[in-house]
Amino acid sequence: MVKSSTVTPLREERREAIMNVAREVFFEHGYSATSMSAIAARLGGSKGTLYNYFRSKEELFEAQVRELCGSAASSFLESTTEGSPIETLTLFGERYLAHLFSEQTIKLFRILVAEAQRSPELGRMFYEVGPARGRKMLEGYLQTAKAQCLVDPPDCALAAVQFLSLCKGPAHLQFLLNLIPAPTLQEIKLQVERSVRAFMALYAPKAEARDCSPLSELELNTR
Repeated sequence: MVKSSTVTPLREERREAIMNVAREVFFEHGYSATSMSAIAARLGGSKGTLYNYFRSKEELFEAQVRELCGSAASSFLESTTEGSPIETLTLFGERYLAHLFSEQTIKLFRILVAEAQRSPELGRMFYEVGPARGRKMLEGYLQTAKAQCLVDPPDCALAAVQFLSLCKGPAHLQFLLNLIPAPTLQEIKLQVERSVRAFMALYAPKAEARDCSPLSELELNTR
């Protein structure tokens, strides 16, 4: 029992070290130009040791995507669903944009765009683990909020896409094209505030149409 309790943390530490080094190499050289030999050399070990943790470069890169994007998508709605829709959507939007404009996310996205033609499965995996997962979580929240008469979009899946698009605005594409610097925290907050107001102006429940609370109880500032 003592042996297993000491080996597991050491293995996890080694795996984390591999992930960190591999991320550096992927970001520096791109996916195609990176090899397991290059990662092992940077790590200071043998390829054999590397293969004890990851069976291939593809598996190692997938682990990077899941760690950077999957965990972020899961956190967007954590501890945010107890407040009003304005509070929940604001926190979701701020977390979403902070992740979207982070240095690591941008670097990963650029690698995936460069590789999408040669390896469409990489792009598909990224989309399913990150963007699609976050969108589905938001859609699920909107469905719950709609059932509680807090919002009233006819199509929650479409409404989730619309909200994310409002949050991104033109800034994300401009940033990817290196036309503007990354937005500041204050700029992110302002963009999300405007997006939430526009969204709620469109999808706030109509008290006369459904047995819902008056708009004043939603703390709307959109009028």
